[in-house]
Amino acid sequence: MNKGKNVFSQLMECLPHYEFQKCVEKYKGEYKVKDFSCMDQFLTMAFAQLTYRESLRDTVTSLDAMDRKLYHMGIRTRPTRNNLAHANAVRDWRIFQEFAIIMVKKAIRLCGDTPLSDDINLAETVYALDSTTIDICLSLFPWAKFRRRKGAIKLHTLLEVKTSMPRIIYITDGKVHDVNILDRLPLELGAIYVMDRGYVDFGRLYRFCLEMAFYVTRAKRKFAYRRVKSLKVDKSTGVLSDQIIMLSGPATRKKYPLPLRRISFVDREYGKRFVFITNNFQLPAATIAFLYKCRWRVESFFRWIKQNLRIKSFYGTTANAVKTQIWIAVTVYALVVIARRQLGLTQSPYAILQVLGIVIFEKDAIAQIFTNDKSHNSDSGICNQLMLF
Repeated sequence: MNKGKNVFSQLMECLPHYEFQKCVEKYKGEYKVKDFSCMDQFLTMAFAQLTYRESLRDTVTSLDAMDRKLYHMGIRTRPTRNNLAHANAVRDWRIFQEFAIIMVKKAIRLCGDTPLSDDINLAETVYALDSTTIDICLSLFPWAKFRRRKGAIKLHTLLEVKTSMPRIIYITDGKVHDVNILDRLPLELGAIYVMDRGYVDFGRLYRFCLEMAFYVTRAKRKFAYRRVKSLKVDKSTGVLSDQIIMLSGPATRKKYPLPLRRISFVDREYGKRFVFITNNFQLPAATIAFLYKCRWRVESFFRWIKQNLRIKSFYGTTANAVKTQIWIAVTVYALVVIARRQLGLTQSPYAILQVLGIVIFEKDAIAQIFTNDKSHNSDSGICNQLMLF
């Protein structure tokens, strides 16, 4: 039963407040803080994400108009532009990073029964690794160097394919090459990591073999190898060849001394040929090709959060403020997924966000709002591509 709580308060009930406070205490987020706690900061920034506010001034002005409702939203101290900007600039962004990871793990547990596809349901965890670049003004963000007169940050994201939830996000300046993230990436025993050919570095890929993890990636156009064995293929599946190879280049052979698998595949729908390399010798070649196709779910994730959350323009110019805003946006994304699952909503996350932004101060039960919705909003193709559930 709703008991008179507004929609924002109902949504925030999905938050594990005890876990949030542990994160705050770990990084001393409220050391010498008399008012405007970390929870006040989080709720204010979450409100800005849910209602797509343009700036801190826009956020504070909107909340000022609802001054009598702040206490019922959980905000104990009225936010001002100064105290919110100061909190974003100085309070450790790792508070919100660790809390976002907790929320993501909770969402993954709730959505863990999602199959990879109607035909394929692997026992192994499948991850997609990629990055997206967000252009920003170098004069305002001098720490985010990209080119001589251009600034940018990169979100290097490891996405769990089944649930379309980000397990790891590394935020760097635009100059960091994607392949360098493989040095920081913790590998999970038996998991499958799908990457594009920008991550092909045989010295780094050899680490996957040592830690008993699997990778699937596209081969670069020119790399030296010798064929050891050809395996039988079913060409009706689009697989042209399936080979066991050894690297023959002097440098690459030293970096990667083990055999690997080379699969040639043609996508008949688009008439395009792909060449994949992997260290997995058990899965069928057609399944390997399908796993690489799943990599596009991380691209859909980037597109979704850029269009539906505030991560392309920032409320502060310091690195701490930018990272704080991004991690709170990720938390809001996970929060919507969790609420959707727990309330049994059938609408897409896109549709849920659109409705929440309008009814955020209403006192109707969230489930009732969406049950009474007969419009059946036409969801964008992005939401279908995400395949969240």
